[in-house]
Amino acid sequence: MSLMRLLNFRIGGLIALMIFFGAGMSAFSVPQSPSVEDEEFGPVVRAYLGYLKNEQEVVDDRVSRHEVSPTYYRRNSNRIRALRQIAVRIARETNNDYLPELEAVTRNELRLLFERPPQPQTLRVGEVVRGTFRFVGSVRTSEVFYVFARLDPYEQAELLQPQSTLDEARVSPSGASRPETGIRERRVTVP
Repeated sequence: MSLMRLLNFRIGGLIALMIFFGAGMSAFSVPQSPSVEDEEFGPVVRAYLGYLKNEQEVVDDRVSRHEVSPTYYRRNSNRIRALRQIAVRIARETNNDYLPELEAVTRNELRLLFERPPQPQTLRVGEVVRGTFRFVGSVRTSEVFYVFARLDPYEQAELLQPQSTLDEARVSPSGASRPETGIRERRVTVP
């Protein structure tokens, strides 16, 4: 091997090592600034927003490898954007580190959630639909997404109880009405 080739080889290797270590060290030396969500929201909401970010990265990766159509990419990116917007709105309005299970569907996807889908123009925010979902709102991106929160089993059970049973449960044995505390009393069964 000639002296010039050896010198070029060593210089090239030295430059490659400098680039490798320089890039590696810069990742350690530059502190990552926390995003607004990291400071504003609790761990549950941050985890959900992180999940949505990861879902967007998966969709981005799939479209970059031409695994999905541009239409599929746009719809799912817009769905993720709608879920994110509603999640942030719920977290800010309730000031609570809790999010229900959210579903975002377009008008023609309502059949995915409901056997007999409701008419979107009749939906009202807060309305319970078919005893399983609460309508949270709609988000317009390039198309309109209707966002629903799945009711938990306790909410579904409360909807199934007749109103008279609920009224009777609020009256104590002495006949005096008990105040609404929002806390369920423990059920006691007599053997």
